[in-house]
Amino acid sequence: MSETGLENFDRTLHKTNDWLNDIGDAIGPDKQRQFHALRSVLWALRDRLMIEEAFHLASHLPTLVRGIFWEDYRPAGKPDVFRSREEFLQRVSGALEGAPPMDPEEAARAVFAAMDRHVSGGEMEQVIHLVPEEVRELFPQR
Repeated sequence: MSETGLENFDRTLHKTNDWLNDIGDAIGPDKQRQFHALRSVLWALRDRLMIEEAFHLASHLPTLVRGIFWEDYRPAGKPDVFRSREEFLQRVSGALEGAPPMDPEEAARAVFAAMDRHVSGGEMEQVIHLVPEEVRELFPQR
């Protein structure tokens, strides 16, 4: 039986829940924490990418996750320039304001692991090579 009556909505809800459950394997079962981890890490990553690269990555995300990715996006001044892991994690932390407490590095590792499971290997390789080397260390080892 359909949850929403629309097959596309049901499919994206299911896929998004798969992502959240994978994130939950690393940070715990609280759906709010999982959502905030996903959003904060996607935003920090998105803002580091050139606009074209962000669109390319977004095309590989489930519809609902893609909406989270683009929420509050302002392309002026993009990409954000940061070169260190610490600067990336500061951006994640900033997006976590008002969320249940969590370690931004733990959130980044959990989201990157979920992305690695759900986004094609070739696309993930491209994304990994677009971020500073120190940030690459947060992605699962291949």
